Amino acid sequence: MGKFRDAVDAKALRFAVGFPVVLAAAFVFCASLLRPNLPEPLAISWTDGGGAAFAPFATYAAGGALVIVAAGWLVLSQAVPVSRPAMMRRVMMGAGLFLCLFLTSVLAAGLVGQTGLPDARQSRLDLTVLALGSGAAVSLGVIMGFVFKADRQWTPEDDRAFQQAVIRELDPELPEDTIRLWVHARSSVFVMIAVASVFPAALISIALPWVGALLVVLAVVAAAFLCARVKADRSGLRVLVAGVVPVMHVPAAAISAANASDVRAADYGGWGYRNHSGTAAMLVSSGPAVVVRKTDGQRLAVSGGSPATAARLAEVLTRVAARARRSGATGTAAGEPDS
Repeated sequence: MGKFRDAVDAKALRFAVGFPVVLAAAFVFCASLLRPNLPEPLAISWTDGGGAAFAPFATYAAGGALVIVAAGWLVLSQAVPVSRPAMMRRVMMGAGLFLCLFLTSVLAAGLVGQTGLPDARQSRLDLTVLALGSGAAVSLGVIMGFVFKADRQWTPEDDRAFQQAVIRELDPELPEDTIRLWVHARSSVFVMIAVASVFPAALISIALPWVGALLVVLAVVAAAFLCARVKADRSGLRVLVAGVVPVMHVPAAAISAANASDVRAADYGGWGYRNHSGTAAMLVSSGPAVVVRKTDGQRLAVSGGSPATAARLAEVLTRVAARARRSGATGTAAGEPDS
């Protein structure tokens, strides 16, 4: 995936994929507005003797949309690879835009030329629509060729990567004081939740569909509360249920000790988030966890995934807490008045 992202221009790719689709959808919508005033079937080619080929409206609209999308993807995709010369990419981007708009103009001219006629054999391409659409297609294609920036651009991702590199250079120990991990219940627990909810929901939905849907939603919420995102750095410890709901935030200076141990979820009130009697816990299962003691005497426990990651988390919390205490002591001493 990383190699693909490095080989293509993401912005050009989004435009190459999205623009033909949006244009085709707009053509189908506008064609549907003209549908009451069009004959059936529609002419799709003309000769001196009248309409030579016909097609139903749905075929004309759908076929035209497919032609717009296929032609747009074929040409615009040539401007996506960053390995190609910048001039070629500019030309192909402009040509792709022109081709999409020109094909749309031809299809629209065919529809307008048949509007209000009882028989499609009396129709012709509307030259006014064709001329206006073709002129706009040429001008916009040329403009796109000039304004399209085919050179590599500095992106926000590059900004963040640069900032992180600077921080690592100035503070080499920072990566050692940072850990982020996902913890979740065993796969058998999720299978049990699915079996206990999906099958009953399927039966209940026969009589009360909304009750069956509610049961499935509750099962998904329950499964989400057995997953958590654990972050530890110099600011302290943060735990987010399902990766989005913050349930714990302990500043580094408030941590007295952190130890990795093997715990039983029942000792802390069970699975999930628990908080009572001065003890908070976010345990997705029994097993490896980190028990943190705060300076105010309270305790909390967080699942650590594996024994190795739990030991690593405890080590980081111990180190950042010691650093915070040293910084606080230094700041206090520096701020004391002279006797």
